[in-house]
Amino acid sequence: MATAGAPKPGAPVRGSDSGRPVMAALDLLGRRWAMRILWELSLAPAGFRELQRRCERMSSSVLTTRLAELVDARLLAPHDDGYRLTPVGADLVEALRPLTAWSRRWAADVAAASKHD
Repeated sequence: MATAGAPKPGAPVRGSDSGRPVMAALDLLGRRWAMRILWELSLAPAGFRELQRRCERMSSSVLTTRLAELVDARLLAPHDDGYRLTPVGADLVEALRPLTAWSRRWAADVAAASKHD
């Protein structure tokens, strides 16, 4: 299920020729629907159709591409019950929790500022 376009640490990615792992991660996570797929699978494993339903019926071609990239990146693995996070994928979701908390504070700040405008 490898995809030629899946970003890899050590190789140039969109926006960076350095091959730095963080740049490869940001390229991968910045792709349309990638974060949503990871989020949904952090809640529970899911098969293709269930995942497509949970992701507001994203197109099957985009879901196929993203799943291939995320499996190739070793963040997801196919399983009897569909797809699930790998240990590295679960580590990523955990690492993103502070960003989630920050985004809620940011949203509250923006909302408060718009009341004063």
